[in-house]
Amino acid sequence: MNDKICAVYILTNYKKSTFYIGVTSDLKKRIFEHKNKIMKDSFTARYNLDKLIYYELTESIEAALNREKQLKRWHREWKINLIRQMNPEFNDLGNSL
Repeated sequence: MNDKICAVYILTNYKKSTFYIGVTSDLKKRIFEHKNKIMKDSFTARYNLDKLIYYELTESIEAALNREKQLKRWHREWKINLIRQMNPEFNDLGNSL
């Protein structure tokens, strides 16, 4: 079992038209990669998904992956309600990491 802190996160673009849900063991580094489009052909780069609007920390990669799978099955409205609990204005949280 991995005891490293991991994160499940949600990105969007400036229009808030598309969401991306991901998992990482280094949230600050991963958000930097998204913002700088390190992987130029990725889904997030193509759709300019670089605005961190939600994240959850977990105790293991297994927990993070399970939560990611759960959130990906949710309806858009459920995701919006979850995001609003943490970030009502949909501000970019990436700059405050």
